[in-house]
Amino acid sequence: MPPPPPPAATGPAGTATPPPPPRPAEETGPRVVRTDVDASDGLTKCPRCGATEVSLNTASGNLRCHFCRFEWQSTNVLELYGLDGPIGELHGLVLGSGASRIESTDDVRTFKCSACGADVVIDTGHSTQARCHWCRNVLSMNQQIPNGAVPDMILPFSLPKEAAVEKIRAFVKKRQFFAHPRFKKEFAPENVMGVYLPYMVVDVNAKAAMSGVGEHEARRYTVKVGDKTETRYDVEVFNVARQFDLHVDDLTIESSSSRLDQRTSENTNNIINSIMPFDTANAVRYDSNYLAGFTMERRDTDYDRLLPLTQVQVGDIARYQANSTLQYYDRGVRWDHEHLELVGQRWVSAYLPVWLYSYYEQKKNGTSFLHYVAVNGRTGETMGSVPINKRRLLAVSAVVQVVGMILGTIILVVGG
Repeated sequence: MPPPPPPAATGPAGTATPPPPPRPAEETGPRVVRTDVDASDGLTKCPRCGATEVSLNTASGNLRCHFCRFEWQSTNVLELYGLDGPIGELHGLVLGSGASRIESTDDVRTFKCSACGADVVIDTGHSTQARCHWCRNVLSMNQQIPNGAVPDMILPFSLPKEAAVEKIRAFVKKRQFFAHPRFKKEFAPENVMGVYLPYMVVDVNAKAAMSGVGEHEARRYTVKVGDKTETRYDVEVFNVARQFDLHVDDLTIESSSSRLDQRTSENTNNIINSIMPFDTANAVRYDSNYLAGFTMERRDTDYDRLLPLTQVQVGDIARYQANSTLQYYDRGVRWDHEHLELVGQRWVSAYLPVWLYSYYEQKKNGTSFLHYVAVNGRTGETMGSVPINKRRLLAVSAVVQVVGMILGTIILVVGG
């Protein structure tokens, strides 16, 4: 007799899941956590000498003053504003102020330089810093504005450009045999750009419920059919149900429409997702000084438009979690019904660091394709695509096929 199937998992440890506590009236709408309290817009100075020439030292991950060499780092924003609290206690919708709905597309802002009093314009559509044309002091936009330009937090680069160049060079070298000759001639990894890409970092408190049919192999045996033998199976079929709480921590979702564009016939935007994860727990409070020497893209997609993608990814995680309880059903489980309830969500807007090398391939048929090689600016994880020499690829494939046919013929002759 086979052992009975395991009981349905109804909680993280197989215990019954209690109903969630009633949500307070004040939590029925989004709760916004202001992450730019006391943030300054305008002159940002070195805390030691007062200079405004400040940039990121990638070797240490700290901000460094160009004059007195003093280094410091912004505060961890998740700890500062309690955005890393227990996910199991998360109810309703919580938003960092940098993740709030985009209400305006007005990019141009005018600031009065606090050093000399001149009016200075910052085009937040392209940068959050500008230099005063009179006194040369650097002015920065640190306070959130309703066009998605300023996030809640930023994860500074820690991988130097030189290391990124070497990783890109090594990645292409492994693929150069099949690379297009023009690409090999024009390949210049030193042109890699450091880019802060906009993401939403999402915590989800969810309840998952799934039901379906599972199969277990009870017996395997052989029978003689004419001159041959056949293997047959006795299979037991069970109704299977799983119900459990699911806590998803720091799910990372792209929030730029240009990066969400996954038209694989025109670009390799999907490459960016393959260099995850980022250590978002180490992100600091946003300070535009971290952008000095790098470029950035602005968030242009609201959280509600990203919610369907988030639900799909949380559903995938739920199915993966359920797999650990399904070992008994060795012939597989088919889920006929799935239900996912988002009890609580916490959305925080972030800039995450990527070293990006791009190559624009112009094809003979008049079409074009944009290739990327991306390097995680924290871990060094590298992935990308290179233009292929199709003639060489077809030639090698033909040779392999011919060799395979010859070897197959030799084996048949020897066996005969």
